[in-house]
Amino acid sequence: MREDVLEKMISPMDEIENKLVKFVKDEVEKRGFKKVILGLSGGIDSALVAFIATKALGKENVCTLMMPYKTSSKESLDHARLVVEKLGVKNKKIEITPMVDAYFETEGEASSLRRGNMMARTRMAVLFDNSSKENALVIGTSNKTEILLGYSTQYGDSACGINPIGELFKAQVFELSRRLGVPKELIEKKPSADLWEGQTDEEELGFTYDLADEILFQLAVENKSQEELENMGYNKDILNTIFKRIKRNEYKRNMPTIAKL
Repeated sequence: MREDVLEKMISPMDEIENKLVKFVKDEVEKRGFKKVILGLSGGIDSALVAFIATKALGKENVCTLMMPYKTSSKESLDHARLVVEKLGVKNKKIEITPMVDAYFETEGEASSLRRGNMMARTRMAVLFDNSSKENALVIGTSNKTEILLGYSTQYGDSACGINPIGELFKAQVFELSRRLGVPKELIEKKPSADLWEGQTDEEELGFTYDLADEILFQLAVENKSQEELENMGYNKDILNTIFKRIKRNEYKRNMPTIAKL
């Protein structure tokens, strides 16, 4: 990533940390809750949210769920446990394999995408049911890079009551994770939604998070146009892909459009 872009992203990190901790504390209280609940995937985003929530509310007010499918990586579970052990938060493991497989037994063959989306939505159904059981607010874990690119499952991992990291680019997620003490194992591995064996985010997207962040920051924060970015030397095909993803997935960033009468 260009050093000037990275510096603009991470220079206000102390202020960002304080704002996010205050946001969680204030928003949870405003909604009449004391606790939050989130799914721990073993990835950096959910780990960071767990750290922010614990700092804001105390470990006794943070509930976490690990919801593996039969193809989920053992490493993901191990990394989720590292977060639980370091923070001392409440945790429960719920296997979603029987739920997902029961559905696809009636559907026959299905693509990896369909299965991945069903896993994401099943996890969120389990999470919201447990939020009722625990009287805890569901806290989201999607970052700004993923939100802009539409790299999430609608009513799956994008569903939540509040989201403290939705304005953080992936590079900022990494930087804040280092500052808050997220285990290095999570920071150093390749990001993955762990929806199928061997899946990585960057391979599925077709470009690195660093490059996506660099382009999205200049687009969303510095208001550069696609033409200006092309003139700066960015690959035209990658720019087209990113701009198409932003436009195509706009519906995921908004509440359903209601017809006006």
